[in-house]
Amino acid sequence: MRLTELVKTYRGERNPEIKGLTQDSRQVHEGWLFAALPGVKVDGRRFVDDAIQQGAVAVLVSQDADLPESVGNVPVIADENPRLRLSLMASMLHAPQPDIVVAVTGTNGKTSTVHFAQQLWQALDVPAVSLGTLGVHGAGIERAGSLTTPDPVSLHAALSGLAESGINHMSMEASSHGLHQYRLDGVRVSAAGFTNISRDHLDYHETMESYLAAKMRLFTDITLPGGTAVLNADADQYDTFCNEIEKRDLVCFSYGWKGQDIHLLERSPIPEGQRLKLEVLGRSYELVLPLVGEFQVMNAFCALGLVIAEAPDNEARTAQLVEALADLQPVPGRLEVVSGHPAGATVCVDYAHTPDALETVLKALRPHTAGRLFCIVGCGGDRDAGKRPMMARIAADLSDVAVITDDNPRTEDPAQIRADMMAGAPDAKEIGSRGEAIAWAVNELTAGDLLLVAGKGHEQGQIIGVRVEPFDDRQEVRNVMGSLGGICEGICEGI
Repeated sequence: MRLTELVKTYRGERNPEIKGLTQDSRQVHEGWLFAALPGVKVDGRRFVDDAIQQGAVAVLVSQDADLPESVGNVPVIADENPRLRLSLMASMLHAPQPDIVVAVTGTNGKTSTVHFAQQLWQALDVPAVSLGTLGVHGAGIERAGSLTTPDPVSLHAALSGLAESGINHMSMEASSHGLHQYRLDGVRVSAAGFTNISRDHLDYHETMESYLAAKMRLFTDITLPGGTAVLNADADQYDTFCNEIEKRDLVCFSYGWKGQDIHLLERSPIPEGQRLKLEVLGRSYELVLPLVGEFQVMNAFCALGLVIAEAPDNEARTAQLVEALADLQPVPGRLEVVSGHPAGATVCVDYAHTPDALETVLKALRPHTAGRLFCIVGCGGDRDAGKRPMMARIAADLSDVAVITDDNPRTEDPAQIRADMMAGAPDAKEIGSRGEAIAWAVNELTAGDLLLVAGKGHEQGQIIGVRVEPFDDRQEVRNVMGSLGGICEGICEGI
């Protein structure tokens, strides 16, 4: 594709063929365009000469970059929003996309929701995948991921590959970082979901207002006109979202206790999950959802709304989808139960790493705890320090035994992170090594006790300094159980 096709406003003399795009100068190949984007730590303009030496035939920079219209006969495109321009170029260069793309934003619940949507499509025998924190999953595809929302070039290349392989339905996570950095622009989202908003990522967004504004972009800028906004009617921000989508040609579809389209009438925890009574588009249903916690009900409802949005007037299809809720399977690292404790105690591993998520999970687990409720929790380094005492206080208030330990300290002093947390819960037990904390707690458990290991969930590494050391909460639990003589059967699918 020629440069003039990718950038309609370009009027330069040179019009090279663009064979690829990248914002990493180390990945430039002959015939590629290099996006020299300003970053938090590194300014891409420093690497323009390197990119040209490696074969870049065009360069994209911000409008305020101090560069001429060409460097070494290579055209320089100056744009007032180069991140947005890169995403739009990526969507053109990698043009095919699945016919139906739905996206979910919110502080908590994104990963579960997109996985549930994929499972609901699967119940209809529709080949579908989910994309997000856990990578690409579904339709026989399993690809690990590292970012909730990939960079725009990788994202659009993935969409193109899925479409070309016959995958026409996809659910994806939309992170606040990804939305703020324009990574999702150019994705043809037909339905967008909102789960909830609570404190997170303020090290990046600085204020809750800017955090909310980033998430709002999914509805105001990304979702296609005529698309559907699937909103949590119980969230404090529901009216704010409604006011914004009224300015666009979007259909509002609400769910929750106050939901108009998916209305929860009754919820009763039972050993195998929870019994629900609900109305969907005016029709009554009763079912058992094999998941724990009201928050998982809401995640399942959000997924249901996103999948219904494709054909909301098809009553038979909607009924089939509601019935499929009874077969949903939990997501790795989200309230996973590690079996095999010799005393018959229960151990859960969950990704909860925000105050709201930790509170939600602990409250969900209390009804399933006959004895003592233990909680192991830490906070990541180089991230929002303000939530540290909050997390510790929630753990101490809502569990019987709270253990403060390391999470991913990154380049911060782990002892200082724990001290910040202990300020919020001075009576909590502090064990620096996460492995030792897990070993201590698992050894303390007796019949009827329940242990929540929170914060890392599915992660298989611990970031210490700039290194990623192998570490998996679930495997650590299994190892301790084995040393106690337990028969570890691996990961169960629920409580």
